[in-house]
Amino acid sequence: MKLAFLGDGRMGTVVLARAREMGHEIGVVLNINDAGLAPDKMVARLRGHDAAIDFSAPDAVLGHVNACARAGVPLVEGTTGWQAQEADVRRSIESAGGAMVFGANFSIGVHVFYRLVDRAGELFHGLTAYDAFIEEAHHANKKDAPSGTALHLRALLAQRLGRDVPVASTRAGHIPGVHRVGFDSAADEVTLIHTARSRDGFAAGALAAARWIGGRRGVYAFADVLDEILESERKAKP
Repeated sequence: MKLAFLGDGRMGTVVLARAREMGHEIGVVLNINDAGLAPDKMVARLRGHDAAIDFSAPDAVLGHVNACARAGVPLVEGTTGWQAQEADVRRSIESAGGAMVFGANFSIGVHVFYRLVDRAGELFHGLTAYDAFIEEAHHANKKDAPSGTALHLRALLAQRLGRDVPVASTRAGHIPGVHRVGFDSAADEVTLIHTARSRDGFAAGALAAARWIGGRRGVYAFADVLDEILESERKAKP
């Protein structure tokens, strides 16, 4: 694939390196210095790519979505904190006949974790002796808190338990990402934990999504199409 990269921060750099290791062609790489690039110039630079991968900043997402849609380039959106603009993002993609897959977290392990937490919430539903809680920790430079992953976990549990679940966030050092979901009672505690040891898992998921989105139209949540992406990856293996 010929890939465009929007953002060259921590996560974008890891995905870029992984793409090079896998032999993908790297086209344009836009960074913070390109934030003021005129829309028409951005569209021109994006044309001809098989997919674009965006790990930039929340306030840049809508502009990137518009540019990719106009350029006819499918977009993998990994930036978090832009959900207030989701209606505008969807309108932009749909009106241009574009394609986008987005996710707060592209780690395959995290999405298995989502399913475990969802099932746990179902099992603890109605057990009033247990209080649910979420704790998450990331590196000091992560801007949004709670994380998009923690917000998704909270939404899953709220749906299953019928009540809001508190989230505690820590930003310190170089922590790649830890999410802890607990169900606590006077008698015992049940805890589910996902710990990211590196960002390689996120990169692998983003690249798998880039391969999958080619030839499609519309807006997709990574979690909703995960099974299709994994099946596509299995078929692609020799």
